[in-house]
Amino acid sequence: MTTNKQSTDMAQLSPSSQRWLDANGGVYIVGIGMHRYQFPTETPYTELGLTAVRAALADAGLRWNQVQSAYVGATSIGMATGRVMLRHIGSTGLSVTQIENASASGSFAFRQACMEVATGMSDVVLAMGVDKSGDWRHAAKKNGLERLSDTATVPILKYAKLAHAYMRERGATAAEMAGVAVKNHGNAALNPFAQFRKPRTLEQVLASPWVAGELTVQQCCPVGEGAAAVLLVSGQAIRRLGLDARRCVRVRASVAGSERNECRYGEGAMELVSISAHAALEQAGIAPTELDLLELHDAFSIEELLYSEAIGVCEPGEGAKYLARGDSQIGGRCAINASGGLIGMGHPMGPTGIGQLAEITRQLRGEADGRQHPNSRWGMAHMIGLGAVSIAHVLSAGA
Repeated sequence: MTTNKQSTDMAQLSPSSQRWLDANGGVYIVGIGMHRYQFPTETPYTELGLTAVRAALADAGLRWNQVQSAYVGATSIGMATGRVMLRHIGSTGLSVTQIENASASGSFAFRQACMEVATGMSDVVLAMGVDKSGDWRHAAKKNGLERLSDTATVPILKYAKLAHAYMRERGATAAEMAGVAVKNHGNAALNPFAQFRKPRTLEQVLASPWVAGELTVQQCCPVGEGAAAVLLVSGQAIRRLGLDARRCVRVRASVAGSERNECRYGEGAMELVSISAHAALEQAGIAPTELDLLELHDAFSIEELLYSEAIGVCEPGEGAKYLARGDSQIGGRCAINASGGLIGMGHPMGPTGIGQLAEITRQLRGEADGRQHPNSRWGMAHMIGLGAVSIAHVLSAGA
């Protein structure tokens, strides 16, 4: 049930009267491309990124000189990443903007691209993410303020505590939480773009090296490198460009927000996820239980249980049971992290949010060979960045 406070928050984030994504004939994903996520290599980031861009162009049937603007999500490469990379596919004079917002960098690049298409500034816009493993120096460590503890901003410790609280309050077990990793490694094994391609048993997940609390290595996402790209086109331009409308996936909602003060440890992150997700669902005009696909931030297994409840695909306290019943499996009620999620597909940071959108697009088209979720019509991609920013997008099949 949505509280009055949540309703007020959602109205502030995304007024239903705005309907800004419907302008210019709507915003559509018409091309997707990926470079497989992988452990760090000597491969130049230009090769990673342009592999994804060329694949997206080929998928859409568009030429590079038809792209009018580009937004590039990256966290660890350096200044002017996008311009340095894209000049190798051709200097056409297009606008290039680089976006950094931690794990949600690609998602925010996508949101900016949506805005440009919806306002009519451009008809064809590239949104992409690319990253290679770097030092990930956080701005919070440069703010000139002393910390009570050096471990205060270490995500694994925060989520280990949240896992402990979840199991105590919900009556869940360590094995049930580990089931998230079993499912997502299994999905990743079917995904040719995933970093991990081996299914894992529950025994293997639980027996993998201990990290913190009840979390083991195979319940934590890997870091690495990779790239993902999507091409966005206005609805008014689809016919003019000669694109196949049957493969165009519509963007129905885009909502972003940031943290609020929390009264109880961990409560802020859950509220952040809940408010942004429900605002996006309201903008799209659907209930959470109508989602067929949900790609969410599962850097640690406990996150999938917490966020599936916060988003509303299952009731509060039902996350572990929802998983155990098979409701979040491919072929279940709502396929959560059909790509393999961050745990199985990988989390190269900059591309992660774009990779989620590419997966949902592939599923909504019915082109996810070997891991297709049947009768998919609605999907949500939800990302957070350092637990401080949150962004949700809802996509639908067809016009």
